[in-house]
Amino acid sequence: MTSSSPLVDLYRIDTSIKMLKQYLAEDDIAPLIDVLEALAADPRNEALLGQLSDVFNGLGFLQGAVLTYAPYVSIVLAGDLFDDMV
Repeated sequence: MTSSSPLVDLYRIDTSIKMLKQYLAEDDIAPLIDVLEALAADPRNEALLGQLSDVFNGLGFLQGAVLTYAPYVSIVLAGDLFDDMV
């Protein structure tokens, strides 16, 4: 099912990117920042949600820090999880 509405809230994605860049070492989370910036540029791209999930899963212990400074990431990931169940 295709939708013309964005899959993510652009303001919240932008805020998440800014918070992550401010509080975490950008080198450690560069792949995550790249995916979030790609989602901000193309908020209707469902393939990027899968990529976000893969990158987030690969962060290991940094997942907690990411969710601390960018809790919207968990909302995006949860939405993608539930969409896969339909």
